[in-house]
Amino acid sequence: MEKKKKYCSGCESEQYIWKAHEKNKYCKNCWGKIQSKDPDHKVIPQVSAKRKKLDVEYLKLRTKHMEKFPLCQIKVGGCTNMGTDIHHTHAGSNRDAFYLIQSTWLVTCRNCHNHIHENPADARIMGWLK
Repeated sequence: MEKKKKYCSGCESEQYIWKAHEKNKYCKNCWGKIQSKDPDHKVIPQVSAKRKKLDVEYLKLRTKHMEKFPLCQIKVGGCTNMGTDIHHTHAGSNRDAFYLIQSTWLVTCRNCHNHIHENPADARIMGWLK
């Protein structure tokens, strides 16, 4: 069964509803804001402690990797030539297994990174996605 979007009382837009409280419905983001103001509610962490630890390590490695490879390694149409993003060549369920392995990273500009994700079939042929 497909989940339907409903009106969120917090951001006043159609969202997937996370919690109903006092005759109001809230998306996950708005509910987190309400919880942080109400001392009786626990705040739901956005990421797990394990993921947070991985992200700290990732940011250190990412900084060093970007210094080593400052230019875009993809260079498709619209390339700005300056590396701004890290593209992880292993997507989906494999991504976490390769998250910190730098040999699976490509430095890209934002335009090239968008191109990879908008054209996954071509990216697989070129070896940019596995």
